[in-house]
Amino acid sequence: MPEVFWFRSLSLSILHLAAAATVTVHVALYKRNVRSATGWIGLAWLAPLVGPFLYLLFGINRVGRSGSSLGLGSIGYDKQPLDEGQTPHSGFRGMHRLAGLVVNRPLLAGNKVEPLVNGDEAYPAMLTAIHEARESITMTSYIFDYDDAGRAFLNALSAAFRRGVQVRVLIDAVGAHYSHINMTRALREAGVPAATFLPTHGKRILRYANLRNHRKIMVVDGVIGFTGGMNIRAGNMLQTNPPKPVQDLHFRVSGPIIADFQRDFAADWNIAAGELLSGSMWFKEVPADGPVFARGIPDGPDSDMDNMQMIMLGALAAAQLRARIVTPYFLPDDALIAALKTAALRGVMVDIVLPERSNLFYMDWAMHPQLADLLDRGCRIFLSPRPFDHTKIFTVDGLWSLIGSTNWDARSLRLNFEYNIECYDIDLAATLEAMVDKRIAMSRAVSAEDMRSMPVGIRIRDGLARMFSPYL
Repeated sequence: MPEVFWFRSLSLSILHLAAAATVTVHVALYKRNVRSATGWIGLAWLAPLVGPFLYLLFGINRVGRSGSSLGLGSIGYDKQPLDEGQTPHSGFRGMHRLAGLVVNRPLLAGNKVEPLVNGDEAYPAMLTAIHEARESITMTSYIFDYDDAGRAFLNALSAAFRRGVQVRVLIDAVGAHYSHINMTRALREAGVPAATFLPTHGKRILRYANLRNHRKIMVVDGVIGFTGGMNIRAGNMLQTNPPKPVQDLHFRVSGPIIADFQRDFAADWNIAAGELLSGSMWFKEVPADGPVFARGIPDGPDSDMDNMQMIMLGALAAAQLRARIVTPYFLPDDALIAALKTAALRGVMVDIVLPERSNLFYMDWAMHPQLADLLDRGCRIFLSPRPFDHTKIFTVDGLWSLIGSTNWDARSLRLNFEYNIECYDIDLAATLEAMVDKRIAMSRAVSAEDMRSMPVGIRIRDGLARMFSPYL
């Protein structure tokens, strides 16, 4: 009997050593973020077998693709060299150059960008565009619930398909399970071509537990688009008094940037459905329709890794007067934290508006420990009251704006596929800053003393939660 026990112990030890060593080698070869790498290696060695299993489940990036690798490099626009003379503001010449080199896409003039507040404004505008569609509709969403809001879109999309409009709908596989009835299945039953992004059922749950498509894009007839942070669910329709209301912001966009929307949808659709969208039905030469200079910023755990972080860092470095941030989740890495503190110390007014309580309590816990240091360095932080605010706004110096799906956390910046557009326009920035001011007026300003005077038990809880921030 002792021999059997000894043999089992030796076997488990060998298995643990082999698994931990394998994780260490894989991390050393493929993980670029030192904080994440050391965390995974430590977990693999200190949590026998459990650590390697968690790395297999959550730590491995199995998606490797780019638009160019799918034959989409020239879809929607011809690649153009950066023209410094077209920079709309000399103070942002370096930012313009950085973004162009990071994403290898031109800054496009002649766009119109209209904010749409909550589902009360966004959904009617989107549904009207669907009803008026004549050729094509493409749509992707992280969450697409089968509720009053979702069924309105289901009916509109199926009606468009029946009248001959080519429709393609892409829903993230994890987001599709937020609703009891799967909207992908409902769309297919209605005849609408629909696909799920990286299905997680069966064995694939080990492969794609993290790599989610968090993008929100809709393009109609190749000439009008919608993007932002809003999912399709009834909670965003605040005028109906939903049981779990969520504030949010979306945008109606027209102009040459729409080809960029379509290009990124086409890349995702090709991955999910194996169909390459091309031709004039999907891509148009869109005329100028407004004053906004805009550039698409795709980001994800593939060839677009770190795009969004570099854009955020560049914008904070370019800031001379003020930077305004509204985000539902705030767990930036050390580089972004340092950039925010550095901007504030340079004299830039840095305002950060966060929910008093988000829909994820552990995110709130993990967020708290970093706030006191930011406040010490001159940042101003405001906590907005309920309903939960899912809005994402980032403006700099009343000129530059970033809108889209990215949150200020590791999941958005390193694990999810996201889509944003950077915009240069004084009027758009002023509109967004007015929204920030309105939120600040209703919010509670916090001080470093407030954070440090929290009960010790709460601070210990929050500090422990903060340790998991790279994986939240």
